[in-house]
Amino acid sequence: MIDGVQVKKLVRHADERGFLMEMLRGDDGIFSRFGQAYVSLSYPGVVRAWHFHKLQDDLITAVAGMAKVVVYDAREGSATRGEVDEFFVGDCNPLLVRIPREVHHGYKAIGTTPVLVVNFPTEPYNAAAPDEYRFPFDSPDVPYDWDIAMR
Repeated sequence: MIDGVQVKKLVRHADERGFLMEMLRGDDGIFSRFGQAYVSLSYPGVVRAWHFHKLQDDLITAVAGMAKVVVYDAREGSATRGEVDEFFVGDCNPLLVRIPREVHHGYKAIGTTPVLVVNFPTEPYNAAAPDEYRFPFDSPDVPYDWDIAMR
């Protein structure tokens, strides 16, 4: 796994009423600080990639539908430089993925329904000076193909 990326298996506590699932707690080992929380909806097949941050870590989960979350380590001097990791997150596999600053990442809404992704970045968004460094999902700088892999 890419150096600094962490994964927390989320647990659904279900009964006849439905379920409750904690996503992030202040006493979790994966937690460092709260910046803000937001949710985004993506329609099936939509790819939201690539980007990275210089100041914040992202803690991402999907609370409805499924997302393929992909991370790529382009950090100079990193022991895992050049590595790619995929995480299938959502209804079928409830996970919280912590993506450290400077690690390139994105996700694709997979399946037949929209995906609701919740992010808990460690810094609040600054509209005057956004900590967002973006490039196209099909950038030749990242060795990754967003198509379905036939394994």
